Amino acid sequence: QVELAESGGGSVQAGASLRLSCAFFGRTFSTYIMAWFRQAPGKQREVVAVISPGSSTNYADPVQGRFTISRDHAKNMVYLQMSSLKPEDTAIYYCAARHYSTDQYDYWGQGTQVTVSS
Repeated sequence: QVELAESGGGSVQAGASLRLSCAFFGRTFSTYIMAWFRQAPGKQREVVAVISPGSSTNYADPVQGRFTISRDHAKNMVYLQMSSLKPEDTAIYYCAARHYSTDQYDYWGQGTQVTVSS
């Protein structure tokens, strides 16, 4: 069983930066693909960024160039550095994990709120 715990959300002004953190517990971290998703009010959950065990990354178009996903294998942590935040980035952000051999994200954190005001 995998457990994920996010932290680092908050309320900021447009243009500011925030770093989200996700702690991974329970299994071999290096065998899991990690991702950040977000869900804004009234909208579907969407993927923001993905990082492979080897630290290859992919980003959604709206955050490309502004957000950076990273992972620390020594600490079993995943991070999302968010810069140049916009009001449209306001959402609950979720950390998710899937084993490299599966197609679905089976494990989710509880979410952390990010609010960006103009």
